[in-house]
Amino acid sequence: MPSNDVRILLQAAVPTAAVGAVAAVVSAVVAGGRGAIGAVVATLVVIVFMGLGLYVLQRTAKSLPHLFQAMGLMLYAAQILLLFVFVAAFKDTTLFHPKSFALTLVAATLVWIAAQTRAHMKSKILYVEPDSTPASTASSTGDKPDKSGHSS
Repeated sequence: MPSNDVRILLQAAVPTAAVGAVAAVVSAVVAGGRGAIGAVVATLVVIVFMGLGLYVLQRTAKSLPHLFQAMGLMLYAAQILLLFVFVAAFKDTTLFHPKSFALTLVAATLVWIAAQTRAHMKSKILYVEPDSTPASTASSTGDKPDKSGHSS
């Protein structure tokens, strides 16, 4: 993973983990140990799902850039659907408190999306890769660049 992708991943995962920790403390106070376990499990599910989604999306952007937007929409729809499946599958569990799990899952997902959006907006990603050696192409055609670097 390039360093820019890792930076975006960290800028999304750290706030999500912080919200998960706060949710675990609040859930522990409100619902006891089962509430804390539910909040921690929900936070881990969000970080893993969204982190894998970001990884898949970055790989798609590099290998199939023409499918990037469609893949992003499909990926987020699939992630939200899978999160709903998790809530439905664990609604009657005795392992953890289901309401703490569901509320933390929603809160962590919203924080992840907001943090990832902010990270993308603040990153300086080139939309067009510049030529590595513009002077070499000018010299091969016989044109000499002027003072501004453009060939005449």
